Amino acid sequence: MTDAPRPFGGEAGPESGIEFAGRKGNLVPEPRVTTMFDSIAPVYDRMNTLMTAGLDGRWRRVAVRATRLSRGGSALDVACGTGKLTAALAGAVGPEGRVVGVDISPGMLDEARRVFGELTGVEFRLGNALDLPVAAGSFDAATIAFGLRNLASFEDGFREMARVVRSGGRVVCLELSVPRPRFIGRVYTGAFRAAAPVLGAIFRRHDAYSYLPHSLEGFPAAEELAATMRRVGLQDVSFKRLAFGAVALHVGTVA
Repeated sequence: MTDAPRPFGGEAGPESGIEFAGRKGNLVPEPRVTTMFDSIAPVYDRMNTLMTAGLDGRWRRVAVRATRLSRGGSALDVACGTGKLTAALAGAVGPEGRVVGVDISPGMLDEARRVFGELTGVEFRLGNALDLPVAAGSFDAATIAFGLRNLASFEDGFREMARVVRSGGRVVCLELSVPRPRFIGRVYTGAFRAAAPVLGAIFRRHDAYSYLPHSLEGFPAAEELAATMRRVGLQDVSFKRLAFGAVALHVGTVA
């Protein structure tokens, strides 16, 4: 979809006058986020492999282990995208388990169903991460991978995930972060800002992939995300930095 509206390219960054520092959620309107993800759905997985040098699969495996799921368990994968983490969770719970992937983008769900729709115990649903279409306390774990930055409220996203997980279950968030120390972080964000649109242009998705580096500007540090998880009532919150701090894995337990 090369003729999609320009929802991000040049509009969501500092040059637009929009202030990202200290933000509590994504400032780009939700319908425009949905349009963007619909447009990149066919190339999303290939782009992730390129941009992470193939490490995204390893990070998903770390996230699955953090859920502590066992055979026959259940998990909700929020902002599931093309379903790769959903499928990995299904591998952890086995055919007797249950995994539901929820996403706001119909295009992403189409890709997920095309590739993983035949997996036993896996279901994909259209839904909003801030108003999940599932009952309270109905899963052993809830995950979100590289989707939190796109939510209008990070705190409400964690609150909803905590709502749908039973007492003692886990909420796991895998998300981009900014490496430390500050100098390294500036080098990283500068390189990311330059490289993402170029890679996007290879797949004729320049505008959409201009959004990615902007989505990190003002995004909470790992310590701040941990504090947000605690505010919604999650306990034993911890985080681990991966890939020299370019990615962070957060885990919290539902009371």
